[in-house]
Amino acid sequence: MGNTKQDTKSPNKKKEAAIRIGFFQLFRFATCRETLMMVGGSVCAFLHGSAQPLMLLVFGMLTDTFIEYDIELQELLDPRKECINNTIQWKNQSAWTDWLDSNNTDKMKNLTSRQIQIIRKMYFRKVMRMEIGWFDCNSTGELNTRMSDDINKINDAIADQVSIFIQRFTTFVCGFAMGFVKGWKLTLVIIAASPLIGVGAALMALFVAKLTGQELQAYAKAGAVADEVLTSIRTVAAFGGELKEVERYDKNLISAQRWGIRKGLIMGFFTGYMWFIIFLCYALAFWYGSSLVVDTQEYSPGTLLQVFFGVLIAALNLGQASPCLEAFAAGRGAATIIFETIDRVGISTLLENFIEHSISCVCKLTLHSPGDLKSWYSVNSGETTAFVGPSGAGKSTAVQLIQRFYDPKEGMVTLDGHDIRGLNIQWLRSLMGVVEQEPVLFATTIAENIRYGRTGVTLDDIIHATKEANAYNFIMDLPQKFDTLVGEGGGQMSGGQKQRIAIARALVRNPRILLLDMATSALDNESEAVVQEALDKVRNGRTTISIAHRLSTIKNADVIVGYEHGRAVERGKHDELLERKGVYFTLVTLQSQGDKALNQKARQSRSSIRKRTRSQLSNLIPEAESFISQADAGKVCVCEEVEEQVEPAPVTRILKYNAPEWPYMLFGTIGAAVNGGVNPVYSLLFSQILATFSIPDPEAQRREINGICMFFVLVGVTSFITQMLQGYAFSKSGELLTRRLRRMGFHAMLGQEVGWFDDHRNSPGALTTRLATDASQVQGATGSQIGMIVNSLTNIGVAVIISFYFSWKLSLVILCFLPFLALSGGFQAKMLTGFAKQDKQAMEDAGRISGEALNNIRTIAGLGKEQRFVEMYEAHLEAPYQAAKQKANVYGACYGFAQCVVFMANSASYRFGGYLVRQEGLHFSLVFRVISAIVTSGTALGRASSYTPDYAKAKISAARFFQLLDRVPKIRVYSNEGDKWPDFRGNLEFIDCKFTYPTRPDIQVLNGLNVSVKPGQTLAFVGSSGCGKSTSVQLLERFYDPDQGKVIIDGHDSTQVNVSYLRSKIGIVSQEPILFDCSIGDNIKYGDNLREVSMNDIISASKKAQLHDFVMTLPEKYDTNVGSQGSQLSRGQKQRIAIARAIIRDPKILLLDEATSALDTESEKTVQEALDKAREGRTCIVIAHRLSTIQNSDIIAVMSRGFVIEQGPHDQLMALKGAYYKLVTTGAPIS
Repeated sequence: MGNTKQDTKSPNKKKEAAIRIGFFQLFRFATCRETLMMVGGSVCAFLHGSAQPLMLLVFGMLTDTFIEYDIELQELLDPRKECINNTIQWKNQSAWTDWLDSNNTDKMKNLTSRQIQIIRKMYFRKVMRMEIGWFDCNSTGELNTRMSDDINKINDAIADQVSIFIQRFTTFVCGFAMGFVKGWKLTLVIIAASPLIGVGAALMALFVAKLTGQELQAYAKAGAVADEVLTSIRTVAAFGGELKEVERYDKNLISAQRWGIRKGLIMGFFTGYMWFIIFLCYALAFWYGSSLVVDTQEYSPGTLLQVFFGVLIAALNLGQASPCLEAFAAGRGAATIIFETIDRVGISTLLENFIEHSISCVCKLTLHSPGDLKSWYSVNSGETTAFVGPSGAGKSTAVQLIQRFYDPKEGMVTLDGHDIRGLNIQWLRSLMGVVEQEPVLFATTIAENIRYGRTGVTLDDIIHATKEANAYNFIMDLPQKFDTLVGEGGGQMSGGQKQRIAIARALVRNPRILLLDMATSALDNESEAVVQEALDKVRNGRTTISIAHRLSTIKNADVIVGYEHGRAVERGKHDELLERKGVYFTLVTLQSQGDKALNQKARQSRSSIRKRTRSQLSNLIPEAESFISQADAGKVCVCEEVEEQVEPAPVTRILKYNAPEWPYMLFGTIGAAVNGGVNPVYSLLFSQILATFSIPDPEAQRREINGICMFFVLVGVTSFITQMLQGYAFSKSGELLTRRLRRMGFHAMLGQEVGWFDDHRNSPGALTTRLATDASQVQGATGSQIGMIVNSLTNIGVAVIISFYFSWKLSLVILCFLPFLALSGGFQAKMLTGFAKQDKQAMEDAGRISGEALNNIRTIAGLGKEQRFVEMYEAHLEAPYQAAKQKANVYGACYGFAQCVVFMANSASYRFGGYLVRQEGLHFSLVFRVISAIVTSGTALGRASSYTPDYAKAKISAARFFQLLDRVPKIRVYSNEGDKWPDFRGNLEFIDCKFTYPTRPDIQVLNGLNVSVKPGQTLAFVGSSGCGKSTSVQLLERFYDPDQGKVIIDGHDSTQVNVSYLRSKIGIVSQEPILFDCSIGDNIKYGDNLREVSMNDIISASKKAQLHDFVMTLPEKYDTNVGSQGSQLSRGQKQRIAIARAIIRDPKILLLDEATSALDTESEKTVQEALDKAREGRTCIVIAHRLSTIQNSDIIAVMSRGFVIEQGPHDQLMALKGAYYKLVTTGAPIS
């Protein structure tokens, strides 16, 4: 794993390797049949490429005929020759060019779409099989970006680029061949200059590949930021970090923008340089060639043209092949990282058949995280072993070693005497059922979530497992029962419900080894007692390892192992360890007396609880998610359909966002316009040279030729300057636009209300993909695209003016062919837009699956369900693949047709030109002038039409983007409107609040909630999972607004209060604290984003949160990075950072959502002290499962079915002998 770390740290090494993947390695997944098809496509491309030089033969003969005719006209005025026969060859050629063209383009496109599909599949399959350590070093956001952007780059490298490259390269070879055969002297002169062009092309490809690599890397970082922020959007909203996050994202975009601009400048420079050299070559060739024709008479004018154009077309095609090289280089750069991953050796898969299982561990491990683990103990078959110890002592790490998420650095873990490194990893994990402390559910139905436990499970098995896990009742109360969707990351379920579904998922596996990592910490007492009993029951006859902070749950384990500082320091039974007075003894005595008494009582009345739970308790506080209004679930589907139909955005609006760059765009446009005029000017000069060959006076001939050659040089210099201007100006404006749009898009995303993120279409994966691809595709409608379009338009304009000026009749004949060209271009654009829409949708779905899989990789690995996710991902790739196949056929046919029209136009126009020369006395040079002017402009039109797909994509992407920017959030974070008042006291009242989650309109969560708290008081919510405790806190934070009723704050209706002002007065500590991938200090600073937080503030806050001493033991102190989502820290450490973060903003209202439920006793005591200190003088709302933590609250509100059934202080409620009394007397922690 060390090498992975180094790789990510050293971009330079990486980039050197990036160019090392050979081009043919990109096709490494092709089958024999595909290879044959590719060879077929290449042959067609080859034949198509040779068509152009063959035409020159005809052209040369034609020219000679015209010139001889003109000379004779002058001498004898005796017309004897015509140019009819040659035309016939021309037509035949056009038909087969058409066929070849469409053939090679289709074949290549079809093949590549399959290759890309295979690469996507292989990459995802490989990533899903990586060891967990690899994910610690690669952030999920970065992997997602790789899967969308980088694979698209490979696609660009191997799609139609290959056939275009072969075609152009063939033209290059044939052209040179013709030059040497027809006239070697002139050819050598021209070739002498051509290395200059080659060098330019090579350098350009090299630079572009390097810069693309840098740009990719810079953007992957920004993508990782976006992914992290969107995943933890509630935390960002609660702490008002939206603008801070936008800044952080923007910072990472700046470097990507810088590389993009450099790329544009370099491309502009080299393109200009190449045109400059080409025009110098023209001058040289015509000057020397004309002397061969006029002075030594070695060549006829026709031969001069054949040789010159042969070599010229060859050189031009070599130049045009250079963008292909750029695409190849970018593709190879992107492929390096992807193929490295595909080729990386994951964990081995070996032996498969073992029966008994006693695990004995001999481990010494140095982890990447702080602290190291040295322990020795064995677990016997069928016994229950409990690990106890303070947070960060290495308990969970030991379990991860047993699951083989990591391998120990020294020592080993053995199963029945076999080192587990020698066992088949899937088989090993299939023996284990894991229930984690923060259970991960997937965004599908409850039944599907449980099915992840084991393939081929029947519904009866599922029902049996849910009954054992005490989940059956609450599931049956939901409107869709087992088909209820749990939402992204299980977000639609309460903590306890998630936990029970996870336990059912573990039980359905029927595991031989059960790993319980604080499996019941998030449950309320009613469920906990029953689940605990269910777990006790299923533990029988299984080897069980249990990690618990609540010592009551493990008292009757066969062996208890005490951990401290990564060592197993003591082991034995409960009573033995108490006598020893070691770690275990300290933990037990630390646990509060009240808790202990309750726990013992719970043990004695275990059997009666069961009966009672079924009867009174269920009536008392039912598990139901609450009353169901029979709202139509179909509504959701309807709006989904409406959403997807996006009308392409008007270009004017896209340009409006690019307005600040108008000077760049203006200069770029001027440059492009001048560049566009170059081609027609060239046709003027060229026909002028032909005219000179028929001048009888040699002196006049010489003068004329010299003048024209000088003019060529002048055009070359102009071209160089304007190309460079165009390249730089447009890349600058395009990159600034992309960055602006990404920033605005991200800003808009963070400004949406939290309910928007509940919609599965706005999952973090889909949004990250949208930021990565949509914003960069919008460039297709502005930036360099405008340059291309202006270039083509001026080209056409100037050409038409020239041609009509010199011969309007001939011009009209040729123009008849232009509509056909335009038509095929338009048709292609229309078709491709449709395909782009479908593609987008399917790729986002696939992105959502890959995102979910990568985010929850530990759970998936533990369940051994990597294959299942790979299959789901692959199923989603099928649609884009089919679309790509259709697209290839359309594209091929249009492309072929467009090429064919050009040949047809040539054929007809020379025939008519001959007629005009003969009948109307038109000078022959004008025929050439008109035809070459219009034909070059026709190719310009063709070029413009080749940008249509990009343009279409850009408009759709922009439309989706504007949809996001235009959406008015229901709760506006950025607005300054709303009440603010100076003396915020924290007087809270919920009046008759009713609420349903927007994504589940048929489930009433709050049903008339009435409760109030005076400033400085503490209100505790208790009640079973899913009764609306956390929801009421979310209403207070204004993540949502109530559907009916009001939340009153200091006499102001919450919906009228300024959102950011309100949130700035509230500090929240939740059950699963979310930390960002930065240092501990930065995470604490995050608590107050309205001011610059000093180091002293951070230290005093962390002292209050009992965190300071622990941080000082770390080598980098407050600069220690906490890892992605805080993965390098233990739960208790994360929790204390979260508390420090809440304290630093000095809130008037403190919300504690089960802030200590996941802590061990020792941390809990310190954290509880910290919280008690933090609560002083503040209004506080506590949600807790443990009685001891809420006993001394001013008001305790017992909730059920979304409203309060009784409230008052502890003693008063006990005296009432109502619901609360019953809950207290039935046992341990309470909810």
